[in-house]
Amino acid sequence: MRAFLNLSLAMARGLARDRAAVFFTLIFPLMFLMLFGALFKDQGVGKSDIVQVGSVKVLDGMPDKERAGLRDILEIEKTDGSAAARREALEKVRKGDADAAVFQRDGKVELRYSAADQVRSGTVRGVLNSIVQQANQRATGQPPAFALQTGAVEDETTKPIQYLTPGLLGWAVAMGGVFGSAFNLVSWRRKRILRRLWLAPISARSVVGARIGVNLITAFAQTAIFLAVASLPYYGLTLTGDWWLCLPLVVCGTLAFMSIGLLVGSFAKTEEAANGMAQLVILPMAFLSGTFFPLDNAPGWIRTVSEFLPLKHLASAMQDVLTRGESWGTALPVMGGLLLFAAVLTAIAARVFRWDAA
Repeated sequence: MRAFLNLSLAMARGLARDRAAVFFTLIFPLMFLMLFGALFKDQGVGKSDIVQVGSVKVLDGMPDKERAGLRDILEIEKTDGSAAARREALEKVRKGDADAAVFQRDGKVELRYSAADQVRSGTVRGVLNSIVQQANQRATGQPPAFALQTGAVEDETTKPIQYLTPGLLGWAVAMGGVFGSAFNLVSWRRKRILRRLWLAPISARSVVGARIGVNLITAFAQTAIFLAVASLPYYGLTLTGDWWLCLPLVVCGTLAFMSIGLLVGSFAKTEEAANGMAQLVILPMAFLSGTFFPLDNAPGWIRTVSEFLPLKHLASAMQDVLTRGESWGTALPVMGGLLLFAAVLTAIAARVFRWDAA
């Protein structure tokens, strides 16, 4: 136990004295959380700009109540009905200065939009179609047989920070696990500290346990800092009842990514090589796992690849327990998968492990 405590203390002091390690392990991921949280803090659906050319009965004849509700989603600029005004409106749409142009010709309402922005054009088409349908109902005097009421499954107060925090926290845990174990292993091998520990009367369990303990303390510190900052009123993170399940997930995730770091450290001969190999593993995994942005619109092969990446499952489980109200039923399978992944890669790393730099 004394050897374990002394090694843990020595490793913790070494981490604290390494300013670069402290920056990239604790501060660098936190900067992403604060930046993305600030950028997307007030994100919402913006208005669509429409140019109305001349008289359009379905728009001009709208009741005041409906027109007031329309102001939240459409910004309508009305021009005269001349041919020059129509050409100018279409040119605005082509250049992206307006999202659509609408005019009435031969009793038909015509909508012209740009296919360059399919999201905006889809929104405008849907709104205008709804307006036309309501105008038809008023003209016939018949109320609709059915009414559709829509709403998001999340609470109306849900903010982007609810989705940013779990993903970026998972990425921070992954970086700490991989870089911490890889750098430490390569540095100790080059300085022949590993060789001395091998010859010293210290069990391998004490050395491994000390490294795991320091990494877990670092990961818990990351979690506490992330949740504390994200929960500030400025960002507004709201935790669910079983949010504490993120802690065992952090433990399993740390072990899984430490195994990657051990494998990287077993092959790398210098700290620079370890840094390059670790970046080559972590950065593509972060993007392919949907840590920085969702993969809903990604190609099918990317979504398939992401299913085999531990970071994807860690970030998804973090989101489930932190913000979606899930509990053990979601966390346990992910924890088991991460531990199995850690066991397999640790066994591989043990086969290629070298005590000396030669």
